[in-house]
Amino acid sequence: MNHDVEWNAGELGCGDLVLELRQRVRAAPGKVFKVIALDAGAPADIPAWCGMTGHTLLAQDAAAKTYWIRAKE
Repeated sequence: MNHDVEWNAGELGCGDLVLELRQRVRAAPGKVFKVIALDAGAPADIPAWCGMTGHTLLAQDAAAKTYWIRAKE
């Protein structure tokens, strides 16, 4: 999937992961982010965070631990 920004969050846990992600998407409204997140909670946390914040989860690949998110305008 095409993306504008790629970020490898590595092993960041839920709290730090979503705080850093929030800063990044706020700085680039409308952009598509490819996020690689290795934390075991990410498959539940990232979709839930997108739903709560209004950003769009375009796709996720659980095997690759990769998520594509469109930042809201």
